[in-house]
Amino acid sequence: MNKTELIAAIAEDTNLSKADAGRAFESALENLSRALARGDTVQLIGFGTFAVASRAERTGRNPSTGEQITIKASKSPKFTAGKALKDAVNVAG
Repeated sequence: MNKTELIAAIAEDTNLSKADAGRAFESALENLSRALARGDTVQLIGFGTFAVASRAERTGRNPSTGEQITIKASKSPKFTAGKALKDAVNVAG
């Protein structure tokens, strides 16, 4: 499923127009991104938790030359699935 198909499914489930569903979806993503940029954790009960993980500076290798390089510290979004989502994915049948 891609973004367009997801927005169409949301529109059908909620009796919204595709344009309204698209705006709502974009707003949800934008607010999620802003919260993570602030360093907040976003917890959606039954679905999962979005958080920011810090990666320390580390040493790596350039794959083409084998030269040792320093990889800068960074932050990365992470997602942990909730129990209900795990159960929905693992239904027997």
